[in-house]
Amino acid sequence: MRIAVTDYVEPPFDIEAGVLPAGAELVALNAHDEAAMLAAPLESFDALLVWHAPVTANVARRLTRCRIVVRYGVGFDAIDTAALGAQGIPFCNTPDYGTEEVADTACAMILALQRKIVSYDRMSRRIKEGWQEHVLPPLQRTNAATLGVVGVGRIGTAVMNRMRPFGWQLIGFDPYQPSGHEKAIGYRRVRRLHDLLVASDVVTIHCPLNGETRGMVDESFLRAMKQGAMLVNTARGGILAGLDALHRVLKSGHLAAAALDVLPEEPPSPHALLDAWRSDAEWLCGRFLINPHSAYYSTQAWHEMRAKTAETVTFFVRDGMLRNRIA
Repeated sequence: MRIAVTDYVEPPFDIEAGVLPAGAELVALNAHDEAAMLAAPLESFDALLVWHAPVTANVARRLTRCRIVVRYGVGFDAIDTAALGAQGIPFCNTPDYGTEEVADTACAMILALQRKIVSYDRMSRRIKEGWQEHVLPPLQRTNAATLGVVGVGRIGTAVMNRMRPFGWQLIGFDPYQPSGHEKAIGYRRVRRLHDLLVASDVVTIHCPLNGETRGMVDESFLRAMKQGAMLVNTARGGILAGLDALHRVLKSGHLAAAALDVLPEEPPSPHALLDAWRSDAEWLCGRFLINPHSAYYSTQAWHEMRAKTAETVTFFVRDGMLRNRIA
């Protein structure tokens, strides 16, 4: 087999080779856009392992020998699944790597915001008199606060399981989970997103990016949240409808704080909110946390992602099984 690795993951491909059928040849394309993809000998590959490279209709038409395309990761908005389907090529993703890492990051962000850890750190640098009396009210006891989880799948469930021992009251919204899911996991289920927003002290996002969720976190979403509530997003940046509305609700004080592992545009273009964050502007200081889309990462998760992506190819070639098939 000849297998192309489109981008980001670089040789040596020892992790993939340890899982793929014996003798498989792995080729690094280093292709980050459509032009680079089309410049590659796409007709010569039996399988495609994709990071962020776009698989467009033009690319799909060139995959005349390809038997399967698998994404390193969960999201697939850069994949034209219909075009692959027209070529008879199945597409699979890798949704179950890094669950622990993303859940841990979300929980760390939730607790950091709720206990004002970063705000205290920033304030402590400027204290000139006294010490312990410098507190930042209001600040609720954890077991008096409600955590709203939007999307109670693998990661949303892992977040709930981690946060329950802290005493949080747990609310979940996920119309795609079966009836009784809330009983198995142990949370109060709401049938309308609005009901979660008005009841939650912290809202954490764990749903996929698709036509239904793209731009979901807009100004109306943010204004529906409780006065003084907080937002965490470790899911996908496109779920947030830009930074303008977030800027306004943070500056107005309606939203107490926000923490983002993902941004609508990565790397981000200049924006007033990011300028305030970078400069530790007094009005925003400690209220806005950003990670560079790194929640997925640990040494173990990196290995797991690569191995599971290659496993999906092996299962298909060897057993005819399509694991995590999207299209």
